[in-house]
Amino acid sequence: MKELFLALLVMSGTAQAAQLEVQLSGGQRSWSSSELLDHPQARDIEIDEDVSYKRPMRYRALPISALLDGVSAGDHLQAVALDGFAAELPAATLLAREGAKAWLAIEDPQHPWPPLAKGKPSAGPFYLVWTDPAASQIGPEQWPFQVARIRQLAAVEQRFPALLPAADASAEVRTGFALYQKNCMACHRLNGAGDSEFGPDLNIPHNPTEYFTGDFLRQYIRNPQSLRRWPQGRMPGFTQQVLSEQELTELITYLAHMADIRDQRSKRQ
Repeated sequence: MKELFLALLVMSGTAQAAQLEVQLSGGQRSWSSSELLDHPQARDIEIDEDVSYKRPMRYRALPISALLDGVSAGDHLQAVALDGFAAELPAATLLAREGAKAWLAIEDPQHPWPPLAKGKPSAGPFYLVWTDPAASQIGPEQWPFQVARIRQLAAVEQRFPALLPAADASAEVRTGFALYQKNCMACHRLNGAGDSEFGPDLNIPHNPTEYFTGDFLRQYIRNPQSLRRWPQGRMPGFTQQVLSEQELTELITYLAHMADIRDQRSKRQ
C-alpha cells in the first residue's frame, strides 16, 4: 500500500518529499528526496544517452555507493520499483571506482522531470543511472526508474534454486543463466522463482522456446512489437549492443534447458 500511495503521488504531480527505503544487513534507513538532494555528495551530472528518456539528460544525483555503508564488492543488491520491476545488481558493479559509475538521480518535487511518454509519469522520484555505461557493459535492465527500495539480499542462486540449471549443464547453458539474471529477471519469474511482479513466468505453464518456432523468439527478443504490437506492450527490444548474437543464443539455450528440466520433473511425479 505504501508503494501504491507513492506511485499515485508521483503520477498526480503532487508529490512532496518522496521516501527511498535502503535495507542493508547493517540496518535500514528511509531517505527523503529533500535529504538526498541536500546530501554532501550530491552533484549535477550529465547522462549522454539516457536509457529511459532516449536522449541526453541532466540530473541532481549522488553516487549510489554513498548509501551503501558496510556493503562489500561480494554482496548482492536489488532495486525495486513502484511497479514491481526488481533489478538484480551485483554490489561490485555499484561500488566500482573504474569503468561505469552508478548514480542515484533524485527528482526535485519543485522541478519535476518530464514524463517518460505522453500520459505517463516521470522516471522519478528516484532513478538509477550510469555514466560511461558501455565501459562495464551495463544493460538497460540495470537502469531501474521509479525506485522505491534498495535492499541487500543473498545471491540469486541462493534465493531461488528453482532457477538453477542441472549440475551437468553445459557452459553455454550456465552463461545463459547469467544472462537471464542480467537481462530478464528484473521483469520475469521462471518456475515461479523471482521477486519481480512485472512480467509473466517464462517456464510455467509454457516456455517461450515451446511456442515461438523457428527464429521468431530471436525476433521477439530483438523487437517485441514487430511480432506483437499493442499500446500497452512494455518489453524493450534487446539490440546487439546489449545482447550479442552469441549471447542471445546462450540465453535461449538456457531457457530451452529449463523447459527440459521441467518436463523431466513432471514425468517423475
